[in-house]
This record gives sequence, C-alpha cells and structure tokens, in this order.
Amino acid sequence: MTNNDPTNAISADAHPPIIRALHADDNAALAAVIREVSAEYGLTPDKGFSVADKTLDCLSEVYDAQGSQYWVIEYQGKVVGGAGVAPLPGNDGVCELQKMYFARTIRGQGMAKAITGQCIEFAKQQGYQSMYLETTAVLVEALALYEKLGFSHCQHLGETGHDACEIAMIKPI
Repeated sequence: MTNNDPTNAISADAHPPIIRALHADDNAALAAVIREVSAEYGLTPDKGFSVADKTLDCLSEVYDAQGSQYWVIEYQGKVVGGAGVAPLPGNDGVCELQKMYFARTIRGQGMAKAITGQCIEFAKQQGYQSMYLETTAVLVEALALYEKLGFSHCQHLGETGHDACEIAMIKPI
C-alpha cells in the first residue's frame, strides 16, 4: 500500500520496524505512546479507557504473568506501538487482545495486522480457544482491522475495567 502522507512514511532505506517482546526499560516509552494516541482520539482517563489503568507505567510487570505477553514495535530505535494478550478472568479458554496502540509514524504500514498475528499465534500456543477485545467506535481504523481479521461483535465478557469501550468482539482461534 502506498501512502504519500509523510507523517507515516517509512523510507525504503530505513531499518524496518521490528516486533519484539516488551522489556522493563520500554515501560515509559510505551506508556507515552498510549497516552499520546489516547489524547489524539479523545480517550481521556476520566472516561474508563485503558489510558486510566493504574498499571500503565509498569506494563512489563503486568504481562509477565502466566498466559500473558506484550510486544512492542520498535522503529528507528524508538518504541512506537504495541499490543498484548492476557487471560480474560472468569472465561476459561478466552484471552483478551489488549492495549493495541500505534504512534502516527507507524500507522498504515501493516504493523497492526502483523502484531495481531503475533498475538493470535501466542494465544494458540497457550491453548486459548478464543480471543476477545473491547474497543470504541472512534477507533475507526482499529475496528475495520478487527473485522477484516475475522473478529465478530459479541456481548461484553468479564470485568475488564474499560466500561467506556462500547464495542466487544471475539474471534475463535
């Protein structure tokens, strides 16, 4: 896909973005990306979005738990996005795709599809049968991606703490 917008152009001679596991020294940069993207889309902490999570500044500890993993996208030496998987409490065999956010510099380059694929593979290896997510209608690009990847709308499952996310989706894996 060609994109002439210089804000998300990855030049052909640059090092390509990489997907790698989250490390503790990535915590601050990842939290900054999540806060920046949330502000861009009007997802404020007072409304129950993940930007309000108390664990936002220590995500490497959160995703160190059994059945959980978080990956970051690194581009030109900087963390520019990421996504994670964790068990959905009270729902055996179901994991949740969590905190998928991307800085403008990386959007439109296929990285969301790639990192979601990484999350799905991990979930399969962990023995999950379904992947659940919650999102909001203002994240139009994300919603379109989830639908393209085979997620379908469903009832809300569990208590994720993100009550402002009005859209729930699930995908058998």
